[in-house]
Amino acid sequence: MTLVDYYKILDLSENASIEEIKIAYRKKARLYHPDINHAPDAKDLFISATEAYEFLISNHDKISTDEKAYHQAMDDWRKYRQDRSHRRAHAYARASFRTFKGSNFYKSTKIFDVSTIIITFASSIMILVFSVLGYIYRLHNPIPGLEKPSVISFILILLLGLSFLAGSFIFFKAYQASVRKHRMKH
Repeated sequence: MTLVDYYKILDLSENASIEEIKIAYRKKARLYHPDINHAPDAKDLFISATEAYEFLISNHDKISTDEKAYHQAMDDWRKYRQDRSHRRAHAYARASFRTFKGSNFYKSTKIFDVSTIIITFASSIMILVFSVLGYIYRLHNPIPGLEKPSVISFILILLLGLSFLAGSFIFFKAYQASVRKHRMKH
């Protein structure tokens, strides 16, 4: 992020004083703290506000003095964040895989999210509906020269749709359990 982004996150002008930064952070922290705000993006907004506050407070003097000091502060901040990520990666590497697998970092790499579950539910319902409608249509409007539609193929397509539906339901239940578990921790 840039300096302008940090000021924008806290809704401050670029010449804000330390007191204004503190007041703005307190407002944003209260607004976005996940215990108070249950919106899906509240945690990320809280983290961004905290990061902006930490940077602006720790570098306030450097930012206001000159351009060179500002660039040095930004470089130092990037190194700090990179070092923190490196230390976290080392800690994950030292931990057992089971412990790592239980970490929020690992859990954030899950492939199945709500949109994937909704798409699989919709796909399975479409397969079921179109297979039933298609079979009924073919019974009432047979193609000349072809025999009636196969019941076996109809049952196989229905089973495919039902298996998609069952898989979607299983993933939905797993997703609900992980959300409940995540909420219990916080």
